[in-house]
Amino acid sequence: MRLRPGEPEAAGWRVTTLAAVVDRLVAASPGVSGRPRVIAIDGRGGAGKTTLVHRLRGVAPGSAVVHTDDVAWNHACFDWGALLAEHVLEPLHRGAAVSYRPGAWAAHDRPGSITVPAGRDFVWVEGTGVLREELARWFDASIYLQGDLDDQDRLLLARDGDAPGQREQVASWLREELPFLLRERPWARATLIAGGPSPIACDPDTEVAVAEPVVPR
Repeated sequence: MRLRPGEPEAAGWRVTTLAAVVDRLVAASPGVSGRPRVIAIDGRGGAGKTTLVHRLRGVAPGSAVVHTDDVAWNHACFDWGALLAEHVLEPLHRGAAVSYRPGAWAAHDRPGSITVPAGRDFVWVEGTGVLREELARWFDASIYLQGDLDDQDRLLLARDGDAPGQREQVASWLREELPFLLRERPWARATLIAGGPSPIACDPDTEVAVAEPVVPR
């Protein structure tokens, strides 16, 4: 598996059910009451974070999803932690609903807002860079998606396109992504590592490949 410099490869991959993953995340966050469990899903672009979240929602009724790309939209690649904490994570920890319209949305006439109704059992917060020290206290459990860089780049291009302007945008993103991930080391913070894409065969409807996080010595 080809990984970014400094990222250790997970070992001991095994296949488990999506329901078992949810059970693992619940077991890692006992005592949560009066508010949703807030779960971080991190990984590089093209790792399959959004796909995994929607699959987990299927076995965890009462879920909602927050995409950090919506918080970061026309703001910054990674400098959005304080906005997420103040306007999304803090209300969730109070058991309150979320209704947040970022300033960049108003400035660029993007309609709508980031909303999470009160009373959800799970809120999945997905995005590259969400599993960082600055936000660690707000998350009850987390998943980091690890996968081969070539596979992830191929999926990223298939999703976003290969036009010259898009290639430059991706290159600009990667110039910030690598030092950020090396500093924050989300693979060591995660409750569980998941394959993104999967390194071993599994049923894409009901199963996922998982491994334990690699903890630095």
